[in-house]
Amino acid sequence: MMATKEIAPVLADSPESRRYNRIKRWLGLADFVIGFGLLVVLLTTGWTGTLRDLAERGASQNYSFAVFLYVLMLLLISKVIGTPLEYYSFRLEHRYNLSNQRFRSWLWDEFKSLLIGLVMATIVVELLYMLIRHAPQYWWVIAWVVFLGLVVLLAQLAPVLLFPIFYKFEPLENEELKRRLIVLSERAGTRVRGVYKWHLSEKSKKANAALTGLGATRRIILADTLLDNYSDDEIEAVLAHELGHHVHRHILKSIFVQAGITLFGFLLANEVLRYAVERRNMFETMSDFANLPLLILVSTVLSFLLMPALNAYSRYNERQADRYCFHSVASVEPFISSMNKLAEQNLAEKTPSRWVEWLLHSHPAIAKRVAAAEAWAKAQRKFVIE
Repeated sequence: MMATKEIAPVLADSPESRRYNRIKRWLGLADFVIGFGLLVVLLTTGWTGTLRDLAERGASQNYSFAVFLYVLMLLLISKVIGTPLEYYSFRLEHRYNLSNQRFRSWLWDEFKSLLIGLVMATIVVELLYMLIRHAPQYWWVIAWVVFLGLVVLLAQLAPVLLFPIFYKFEPLENEELKRRLIVLSERAGTRVRGVYKWHLSEKSKKANAALTGLGATRRIILADTLLDNYSDDEIEAVLAHELGHHVHRHILKSIFVQAGITLFGFLLANEVLRYAVERRNMFETMSDFANLPLLILVSTVLSFLLMPALNAYSRYNERQADRYCFHSVASVEPFISSMNKLAEQNLAEKTPSRWVEWLLHSHPAIAKRVAAAEAWAKAQRKFVIE
């Protein structure tokens, strides 16, 4: 009979972890309520029309420039209203010793986020209303196709254009670890274009890793907080999980799921917009960009209603990726130890309440993931003995 190593049990969540995650949930709820309330107020008071009039006067009847000014004002209003919560979140990370970021750095990141958000929102909204103006009957179908194209394009460009705006990356110098991860990737049937060290510690004490990008931008990124505190075996187990998503084609499947949801969403937005224009006379025309808060409101409500189902689907994918990891590494012990260490380092809840996991979590509870690994190891030991 083979001697086996005892696997460390999952420890109960600390009171600190419970408090931190409870506050984070309340902050998320407050952010949703404030955003939802802003949209409702803009529509019910007619202030969205006032913003449109200001934009049109400032643009001297240039429609495209007026759309830009409207988007700019809407983003600035949202930022001003949301900044107190964002600042509280910044302070919360420091209170629980999870952040290294200085206030000036945080302000600079907020400014960069605002600029990037403005650019991306302007592109999307300009395209949207151009389609509504020139193809009022079928705008929603064309917009759906354009949206999917933009999502794929963003997935390709994010690792090389967006991420470096906020973080520093450099090629991983640990050649042995790099070799192991590339071999692991090749066994999973994907070709990575590089393994990079992610300087996350400049802002956070949390640890993370990811397989990012598509095609020529496919790369592995490993936070320095992970590299400094985890063994090569543990890092390999973390990446094996990420590669499980590739093996099970979760990205492609998720794109199809998202495609179906967004098609329904654009159809619903079209119907609601027509009702608001033709039945309620809320707006003069379909292309009146003052109706943008209504379109955002439809998207917000639909996303909220579908959130439990989408999270359940995500948790199913995560369990599949975990099982791939179990098959891909020599032992599940590094996976279990990495899960426990990540939970401690990131102050994640290992045993959230059932309703919290069902409604809010895109990953299974860490306690369940560890239990699944232990069950798999036990089954393997039984198979070897027999």
